[in-house]
Amino acid sequence: MSVLLNRRVTSKADFVNVASEIYDDTIAFLTRLSARYSRLMAEPIAMLAGEVEDFAEKANSIFPSDPQRIDLRIRHLLEARASLMALDVRLNKCYRIMSKNPEGCFTTSTGRTVDAREAAEKLEAMADNLGAKIDRENDLLKGQIESTSKRRKK
Repeated sequence: MSVLLNRRVTSKADFVNVASEIYDDTIAFLTRLSARYSRLMAEPIAMLAGEVEDFAEKANSIFPSDPQRIDLRIRHLLEARASLMALDVRLNKCYRIMSKNPEGCFTTSTGRTVDAREAAEKLEAMADNLGAKIDRENDLLKGQIESTSKRRKK
């Protein structure tokens, strides 16, 4: 049974789910690049998105029960956040390139290109959605780092 949206609370492990969504959305975003640019840009950007997801999973798998585990968990959270910030910069560069020719990023079901205005709107929506998830993940990771650091002080 689903919980109503206004009654949901943020799970402590939500940073893992959001990291996974960021990876999926990044791949979808990168598939819109032209072949010329995708050969140069897609793989390193996809690897950054994968690092965010991997480090989030690694951090989540470590229960902070002793100082060594706390430090290791914090290290993975910091790595996830660093990869996330680098991913944000790279995706911004991708967006700037794609916005120069947005109609080249989208086609209809019959294979025709979408007009420039509609393509720009679609590209903007994809970028906004991805940007909001990156901002949310950043907040979640900072919260996890802070709460895990508090365990060290006990």
